[in-house]
Amino acid sequence: MNLRSESIKTNRRVNQKAGRKTQPGIRIFQLILAILATLFALYPVWFILLAALRPGSTLYTLDLLGMFIPTQFSLENFKAILFQEPFLMWMRNSLFVAGFTTVACLLISTSSAYAFSRMRFFGRDFGLVLLLAIQSFPGVLSLIPIAQLITALGLYKEYWGLILAYTSGTLVFCTLNLKGYFDTIPIDLEEAGMIDGCGPFQSFLLIALPLARPAIAVTALFGFMAGWGEYVLASVILPAPSNIQTVMVGMYQMANSRSVPWGTFAAGAVLIIIPVLIVFLYLQRFLAGGLTLGGVKG
Repeated sequence: MNLRSESIKTNRRVNQKAGRKTQPGIRIFQLILAILATLFALYPVWFILLAALRPGSTLYTLDLLGMFIPTQFSLENFKAILFQEPFLMWMRNSLFVAGFTTVACLLISTSSAYAFSRMRFFGRDFGLVLLLAIQSFPGVLSLIPIAQLITALGLYKEYWGLILAYTSGTLVFCTLNLKGYFDTIPIDLEEAGMIDGCGPFQSFLLIALPLARPAIAVTALFGFMAGWGEYVLASVILPAPSNIQTVMVGMYQMANSRSVPWGTFAAGAVLIIIPVLIVFLYLQRFLAGGLTLGGVKG
């Protein structure tokens, strides 16, 4: 028995030594693989940036070095998209729609998710199943009914109609996302607040919402991106003229012209990324900081 245990220990030592010998090689391979995957993911953005900074309206160059390193530098494409096209008007329209879509999603989804998580009422289980069924339904198939409803409400060719369509489309995901996070928050914290005199509304505002900041930040980012980068609904509800179009519809029409100004289009694509980056950089502090807010000392 002792010999068997000693042999097992010896085999473990040998395996551990072998693992230590192969571990640096595995780490180097993982590092190389991670670098290649990162370069593969970032190159499309780098390619668009090179096309935007390249003089002229060419999307690419025959120079192999110029496909990876900026050999020419010019801001004429950015000047063209900012001053020769109604790009700033498109950006303003998109910011208006995306901002109000985000606010509407947060106001409705936080309260509905908290109700589904904490309250027990008739039809609760059926409501959750219905939300899951709606989430699995392809959104493109509801395009015609949504357009008819928006027209019946008198909101066709109106920003509020597009905001209503975006809010109804993203509300299901936002509610389910926040409901799952509210479920992870211990109800004991809210009960302790109720003992100190908090009512249900105060518990929701002062306890549940601060603890759910990471999920709220994700919901806000999702709502903003849903209103910022969507094309199909915007092209149906807000058709021509160009002064009411969102930036995605305007850019699509620019790309569909007979002589596509690829350099100008690339400059617009670079500028479109900036608002999303700003929103993400603002919300990322809540993703990390919100996890530790409201902790209980013990």
